[in-house]
Amino acid sequence: MSDPDPRAPAGSPGYRRALVALFCAGLATFAQMYSPQGILPHLAEGFGVSAEASSWAIGATTIGVALGVLPWARASDRIGRVPAMRAAMAAAMIIGLAAPLMPGFGWFVAVRCLEGVALAGLPAIAVTAIAETIRPAALGGAVGTYVAGTTIGGLVGRIVAAEVDGLAGWRWGMGAVALLAAAATIVFLVRIPPTAVAPGRGLPVLRGILANLRTPGVMVLVAQAFLLMGGFVAAYNYLAFRLQHAPFDLSLAQVSWIFLAYLAGAAASRWVWRATRWIAPTGVLLVCAGAMLAALSLTLLDSLGAVVAGIVIFTGAFFAAHSIASGLVERRAGAGRSLAPPLYNLGYYAGSSVLGWAGGIAFSLGGWTGTTAMVGATTLLAGVLAWGYARTRGGIAAVDG
Repeated sequence: MSDPDPRAPAGSPGYRRALVALFCAGLATFAQMYSPQGILPHLAEGFGVSAEASSWAIGATTIGVALGVLPWARASDRIGRVPAMRAAMAAAMIIGLAAPLMPGFGWFVAVRCLEGVALAGLPAIAVTAIAETIRPAALGGAVGTYVAGTTIGGLVGRIVAAEVDGLAGWRWGMGAVALLAAAATIVFLVRIPPTAVAPGRGLPVLRGILANLRTPGVMVLVAQAFLLMGGFVAAYNYLAFRLQHAPFDLSLAQVSWIFLAYLAGAAASRWVWRATRWIAPTGVLLVCAGAMLAALSLTLLDSLGAVVAGIVIFTGAFFAAHSIASGLVERRAGAGRSLAPPLYNLGYYAGSSVLGWAGGIAFSLGGWTGTTAMVGATTLLAGVLAWGYARTRGGIAAVDG
């Protein structure tokens, strides 16, 4: 008797082909998105702008992603997941190669925003495309591989940009990342297989968004995405400025290695779901928020070891919390389910843009203490929202049971 499920099982050639392609796509997308983060001080000097203004090198891109996720999700319903992702990644590759050549900061920010709109095609579509390509039994590992690609892409983009910046300047640093991303994009374009399940049309965009806006559980998660991601990006944006000054006096190339903390995030985002066997997901999320707050306090100490330990714990806890929150979105959604993950992504990247910039204002007013106070406040508010929603739904153990 033939198997009616046309999707690829674990270990099959189609499964391996899809995983290689999506790993490369995740690497290319997040390497380009966050490559300026490790070189913001030199970028600010090169363009003659302030520390908080320099954050728009990243903020403009994440605004573009926030603007693009819903249109790309809807486009993929009409033209197919793979054609939409191919168009998005090809456009992002071309724009990414042009960004380091921009002569002024205004042009640079505009091009980075446009690049973000193109890059949005991947986070908007990837998980849905995986579900339509890989059988459910193998879905967790496949999504984990994609997430690993995004995490490693963010890590490699930051380190490569900073290392090349130390040798030849920030434009060459970003150019090197753009070339690396172009190579990964070409692998994606060649290797990505067609999905095995036809995309559904779902509700019209406006009706789907309104349905989610009327669902408190979804909106709490969108707010948490905004607050946690915004605080996370703010911390990383201005950590480089702190570590370049006394008592640390590190070079940007040395500071870039702090991004190895992302490996803790890659591990935590996969491990954290094991904890939900014994603790309810919302309970795990609250523990992660508490760990983020404790870790932030370590970064206030004038000890490099304490700062490194703090940022590793902070990063792992953030990615664990993000993994839980993003995993709960579809579970809590009703009508308009296909638009709930893009709406979560919209909150996620809007927070990166808005609070990443606000962290610069806090840094200007109060130095690293000001930034950590702001990040601590956003993290605490995210925890309060999670606890408050659970309390209205029977408690932490019952809310997502």
